[in-house]
Amino acid sequence: MALAEGGLVLVALALGKWLGAPPFAALEWSWRGLAWGIGATAPLLLALRWCLRTRVGPLVRLVRLAEERVAPVFAGSSGLELALVSLLAGVGEEALFRGVLQTALTEHLPVWGAIGLTAVVFGLVHWLSPAYAALATLLGAYLGLTYAASGNL
Repeated sequence: MALAEGGLVLVALALGKWLGAPPFAALEWSWRGLAWGIGATAPLLLALRWCLRTRVGPLVRLVRLAEERVAPVFAGSSGLELALVSLLAGVGEEALFRGVLQTALTEHLPVWGAIGLTAVVFGLVHWLSPAYAALATLLGAYLGLTYAASGNL
């Protein structure tokens, strides 16, 4: 799994070269960037906590679906392996979706259009069910808005 997630970086590099949108061109390591990252992550963690504890039927079914289909893929993985896959997935997906796709689309569409289209593609590639894809699309829009507002991948 780590190899597949790490491979997204290679896909992002190749696609970025082809589209003229280097995936890490907007990546800046700074205290401001760290603050943006922490600030943007906090609402996601709160939303995840709520989703895991809620009794709202559709969300309960969505959590169950993720537990049934995603959890077995990582069964038996060590904490270090989970951390590595998470890191590679985050870097690879952000490089590909925000760093390349959203950036390239912004050259041809208004920013909101680039964010929306990138979010839909993000949702579709995370398809487990219509509800899961919709939630992934919302997450993609949130990440796209964060990228557009911060200017930093």
